[in-house]
Amino acid sequence: MSNPAIQVFNHHAMATQFQVRLAGEEPAYAAQAAQAAFVLTDELESQLSRFRANSDIAQLAQLAPGGNLRVSEPVFACLDIAKKMELVTRGAFSITAAALKTQPAPPQWSLLPEQFSVRCDRGRLEFDLGAIGKGFALDRMAGALREWDCPAFLLVAGGSSILAGDAPPGTPGWSCGLGDDNSRPRYWLKNCSLSGSGLTVQGQHILDPRTGRPGHRQSRAWTLADTAAESDALSTAAMVLSEMEIAGAVADHPDWLFFLPGEKEPRTLGTRAVPSPGEDTKPA
Repeated sequence: MSNPAIQVFNHHAMATQFQVRLAGEEPAYAAQAAQAAFVLTDELESQLSRFRANSDIAQLAQLAPGGNLRVSEPVFACLDIAKKMELVTRGAFSITAAALKTQPAPPQWSLLPEQFSVRCDRGRLEFDLGAIGKGFALDRMAGALREWDCPAFLLVAGGSSILAGDAPPGTPGWSCGLGDDNSRPRYWLKNCSLSGSGLTVQGQHILDPRTGRPGHRQSRAWTLADTAAESDALSTAAMVLSEMEIAGAVADHPDWLFFLPGEKEPRTLGTRAVPSPGEDTKPA
């Protein structure tokens, strides 16, 4: 960014590029805070990646039905969010969708809070956290930055997941767009997350967990929510949900906002208000 008051730091993890932008901090201190956030990201990748042989996720895939495994706090927390997002989207989001490529039925699993464990109830627990893991990492990075007393931040993972903290001094928020080219429409974001899913890069790679088959209702979808884990899961679910189903979801969750492609500008579903830089919005 051109604003010298914004410090920008980059780091590769989880097969994508993570970026930390900090406002109103001394450069040396900002660099230390960003590095602490990136160290946390690397630790999370080692625990959440199904491609790491020693990760909790890889070990869960080795469980036989009836077996359970004690996992780390971050893994348990991420799986807990995933389970809740599967419930609120009525199965349109699921970390077991990819397992349907190799299994006739989705695996069944339970969380055991008193033991901090995951139990395999049926099938093989082939978890794929690709649609929620980066967002979960952004949420944890945000927590680390707040511990460093750096509340004005913008965190980005691969361009498809954005988490905004407090607004930069003297502004209404962080100016963010829905596309990859920084084009309009743009919005002021603060203390919320914006995520996008689409078919442009990987084609029809999103499975509908409810059918086990590739399927999409939209070519692109964006969602706004309070946390990055939520918005990541919701943008994936939005690809297979009908507009009627999305409308029902936002009726129950007014803190969610969905953006779907329109002829000229994206259509919105939800009542959450997000100011645009084009509006006459003044800093609070």
